[in-house]
Amino acid sequence: MKFSVVLPCKDEEKTVGGCIDKAKKALPGAEIIVVDNNSHDKSAAIARKYGAIVIRERIDGYGAALLRGFDAAKGDYIIMCDADGTYDLNEAKKLIKYRNRDIVIGNRFGNMKKGSMDLLHKYVGNPVLSFIMRTFFKVKVKDAHSGFRMIKKRSLEKLKLDGNGMEIASEMLIKAAKHKMKIKEIPISYYPRQGISKLNTFKDGWKHLRLMLLYSPDYLFLVPGILLLLIGFTIMALLLNGPIYFGNFKIDFHPMILGSLLTILGYQIILLWFYTKTYGIIHLGEKDRLLDRIHKIINLEKGIFIGLAALAIGVIIAAVIMVRWLSTGFGALFEIRNSIFAFTLIVIGIQTIFSSFFLSIIGARRSS
Repeated sequence: MKFSVVLPCKDEEKTVGGCIDKAKKALPGAEIIVVDNNSHDKSAAIARKYGAIVIRERIDGYGAALLRGFDAAKGDYIIMCDADGTYDLNEAKKLIKYRNRDIVIGNRFGNMKKGSMDLLHKYVGNPVLSFIMRTFFKVKVKDAHSGFRMIKKRSLEKLKLDGNGMEIASEMLIKAAKHKMKIKEIPISYYPRQGISKLNTFKDGWKHLRLMLLYSPDYLFLVPGILLLLIGFTIMALLLNGPIYFGNFKIDFHPMILGSLLTILGYQIILLWFYTKTYGIIHLGEKDRLLDRIHKIINLEKGIFIGLAALAIGVIIAAVIMVRWLSTGFGALFEIRNSIFAFTLIVIGIQTIFSSFFLSIIGARRSS
């Protein structure tokens, strides 16, 4: 059997039969699987009546239903489509023209009928999340959340999808990009649904965004970490020799304390990027040229040396301040700026030393 059509379905008795009919006409002889996701209506009975294979997935969720259908599908190519009538399964013929690609995705913005998509989703949610997908993962699609797709069975098996919710649409593209799979996007039609939408705008939108951030530590950790570190260290450096005046406005100790906080926070976030990327390279088989170069330059011993150097400079500055205090007979001391700088170096030095050991532990598999 060459083609399998997987239709996740929950309370779609008004439309599931029509979807099955269209699938049969577009793909004669195809295996049609309807995954009943705890429907309370007659969806399953209607699907059986129309000749579909009906299986049940008790775990609630669009992704859970799709995964159940994917496991059951026997075709070399799997076409996934919602059972709510928003997609025209006659257009499956368009998808199969590009079966030399790993994934073919339908772009709903090609022919979107009036009233088929909420304005917030149409002009904000989908475009923004699709832009993030393109930026983070270099996936050249404009409708990253389309539910009308075709994927090769052997390509699907490589992805090892596990999302139970709507975020599975993003997960498929993210993992396909990481595997350097060929993705093709084509225009399709999109119609108003007849039943009640199961989409939760903010909850599902957050799930998509969260998934993209989790799979992109460069944007989650490295970029904000570097920004915070640069801003914090710049503030400290500018205020180290004295206050800065803007007319009658004086910037003094408190901003320098903020600079120290931002420096330490930014450095810690960058270390989280190191942890995440190192784990991905060593234990998940991912590749990262930048981190590979860093690992070649900095090993455990060099990391410890750098940490000890920062720690030593901070301790020396603190010791000088202590000596000055002792020389005054424990009297008045005005070394706030140098103290802030010294303690910042001490914290960064200690972080570097212990992080070097932690990174060595994570990378133990490489050296074993």
